[in-house]
Amino acid sequence: MSVLDRAVGKCSRRLLPFIVLMYTLSFLDRANVGFAKQAFQADTGLSDAAFAFGAGIFFIGYALFEVPSNIILERVGAKMWMCRIMVTWGIVAAAMMFSWNETVFYVLRFLLGVTEAGFFPGVILYLTYWFPEQNRGRATGFFYFGVPLALVIGGPLSGFLLEWHGLGGLTGWQWMFLIEGLLASAVGVWAYFWLDNGPKDAKWLAPDEQAALATELAGENDAKAHHTPSGILAGLTSGRVLYLTTAYFFIQIAAYGLIFYLPTIVATYLGQKVGLTVGLVTTIPWIASVIGIYFVTRWSDLSGNRRGLITSLYVLLALSLVVSPYLGTVLGVAALCAAAAAYCSATPLFWTVCTANLNRSSAPAGIALIGAVGNLGGFVAPIYKNWVETQAGAAAGMLAIGSTALIGAAMVFLLRRPQAAPQRLAAVQGT
Repeated sequence: MSVLDRAVGKCSRRLLPFIVLMYTLSFLDRANVGFAKQAFQADTGLSDAAFAFGAGIFFIGYALFEVPSNIILERVGAKMWMCRIMVTWGIVAAAMMFSWNETVFYVLRFLLGVTEAGFFPGVILYLTYWFPEQNRGRATGFFYFGVPLALVIGGPLSGFLLEWHGLGGLTGWQWMFLIEGLLASAVGVWAYFWLDNGPKDAKWLAPDEQAALATELAGENDAKAHHTPSGILAGLTSGRVLYLTTAYFFIQIAAYGLIFYLPTIVATYLGQKVGLTVGLVTTIPWIASVIGIYFVTRWSDLSGNRRGLITSLYVLLALSLVVSPYLGTVLGVAALCAAAAAYCSATPLFWTVCTANLNRSSAPAGIALIGAVGNLGGFVAPIYKNWVETQAGAAAGMLAIGSTALIGAAMVFLLRRPQAAPQRLAAVQGT
């Protein structure tokens, strides 16, 4: 085994499990509102439109502060900034237990987005400090295990906590927000002591391993310098970055249409309210996605195939969402499994294409912009779905959501390779 391979292996074992834990809690705290939907609306009297707006306004706060947050992370270091993000978002997530009316619900969801802003693009940027291009598909895929794990663990956990209704004078959804929020803050404190800002600070790497990683990553950055945007401003205005941002926006509409409404869809299949049983069934699609992430990202790194896989999987996501309302319980859950696996497997590869089109100076701003504007799809998804359903019926909502995944797939397929891309980088991108 080469020194570089040994270093990458140590980075994987040290960093990736903890990053997955962080992302699991992050995703749980933004998506658990979907599990609380029925009980929360019953207790507070919020309409479907008010709930959709509150669920989505998270992404407005998130988008507004995404770019400055990532630039700050680059300057002050990941360990300090990741700690700050997690502790503050955990506090706000716990405070969601006080959302007894529309105004408080809107304000806290907006603040949750503000405090969490920068976490996701910060991790994507952080991975570029540790993993070379040829290893980044699997590393990013491992990070994406946090999405299904949040929903595999979060489904039963949220359903279980919802059944604590009345304990200590609190409703079930109050217990859910409180406990899941405080977990995030606790892990945020842990992050400060566990994370290192870069290989040169990692005492758990041998000196030759630090040098091998630094040489490889510096060489890749130099190779990209002539065909990728350089500097913060270029990272925000590059035509290629704006193109990738638009594609990600459409994909996120489809993704959050699935994530927010999966518990409701499963409850409809089963003819039950959202609780422990529904929470357990919702884990099935996310278990399927864990399997998909493992095999797809591994095969992509070995083969160098990026664009073809991403396109095919996003088409599968679209088709699965479109047909899901017309199927019975077994086939419906199977379609949701295909949708979840397709999204979670393709999106880590999408991010490797993004980082391959940015260098060290433009990556903080470029990654953050793609994440910020793209994640506005999470704001649009519930409002768009609710509007379509009021116009054309319930089944039309998933048809509309699925069509956005097709747009994203087409944009990835039409993405041109960088004109001056070196042979190695072009092979890694698979474009």
